[in-house]
Amino acid sequence: MAEGLNRVMLLGNLGQDPELRLTQGGQALLKLRLATTESYMDKSGQRQERTEWHSVTLWGKRGEALAKFLSKGSTIFVEGQLRTDSYEKNGEKRYQTVVNATNIILTGGRRGGGEGGEGGGYSRGGGGGGYGGSRPSQGQQRQAPAFDEGPGDFGGGGGGGGNDDFGGGGDDDIPF
Repeated sequence: MAEGLNRVMLLGNLGQDPELRLTQGGQALLKLRLATTESYMDKSGQRQERTEWHSVTLWGKRGEALAKFLSKGSTIFVEGQLRTDSYEKNGEKRYQTVVNATNIILTGGRRGGGEGGEGGGYSRGGGGGGYGGSRPSQGQQRQAPAFDEGPGDFGGGGGGGGNDDFGGGGDDDIPF
């Protein structure tokens, strides 16, 4: 039997401030409400918008760190897996599907023109990161991560980029 794939990638805005909780065992759990909005043309040619709301959870120290940076309106990129939990309410069994985040990148924007540029983010695979140092001062900007660096690598925060770093001179510039 073939293995399945459970992977979710979302780009959206936080609908409320994040909620950081500690489990009885002392592990941090960050809960986020993420809105994703898509535009489309209806049959009459009018532009319509549809917004979906997603529950996102992030465990551990990454959740603790991101809780300091995120607020309502923050634009983030989330990668993770879908998880369905069941619980009982008033004697009735209910189900809730959440995104269990493995990667979150701060894309630097705030919907509605709030203060800009957080940049950075967390990438399980690599360098950079948006919350190891200090936040940029007023007027200073961080570059948003590049999303064209290859499969599975979403920049790691703050400075990604294409091949411009290598001068673009062809094979003659390769030092080996």
